[in-house]
Amino acid sequence: MPTIDGAKIIILASDGFEQSELTEPKKQLEAAGATVHVATPDGADIKGWDVTDWGDTVKADKAIADVDIDDYHAMVLPGGQINPDVLRVNEDAVGRIKAFGDSGKPLAAICHAPWLLIEAGLVAGKRLTSYKSIRTDLANAGATAVDEPVAQDANLITSRNPDDLDAFCQAIIDAVNSRTQASAA
Repeated sequence: MPTIDGAKIIILASDGFEQSELTEPKKQLEAAGATVHVATPDGADIKGWDVTDWGDTVKADKAIADVDIDDYHAMVLPGGQINPDVLRVNEDAVGRIKAFGDSGKPLAAICHAPWLLIEAGLVAGKRLTSYKSIRTDLANAGATAVDEPVAQDANLITSRNPDDLDAFCQAIIDAVNSRTQASAA
């Protein structure tokens, strides 16, 4: 597996994130050599949603308002129904997602998290995927919505659901590597 030693990755999440969609990317990205931070609306620890009930608590590293996008090589947005719905009305979150998307650095969203890409105005003209129930939302916002494990368009990486986590994580690692190599050239 390629490594991303030295890369710093930020995950934005709130209570109600889909458990595996935060914990699995965090685990795989750290195993590949990245430092991964979790930012939450108020900097407090958050509780996941694990399929049908509340899941584990995840430690927060900082508040979303304290995230400096220049400090990170990639941003990951886990899904679940609750988490992206909470974050898409959080001005700090939407502002940082928009700035990250505009930066050209890898911005990865899974499941319902493409709602955040819509809210940040990043999807028009892009080829993206998501959980099936929000593909119409993507299309209505001007994206071409597809049903694939991973869709990547420029710096946006999207995935459908927890079944796609390995492919999603690999796409993030590959994108960070490609950007790092291009910056070094």
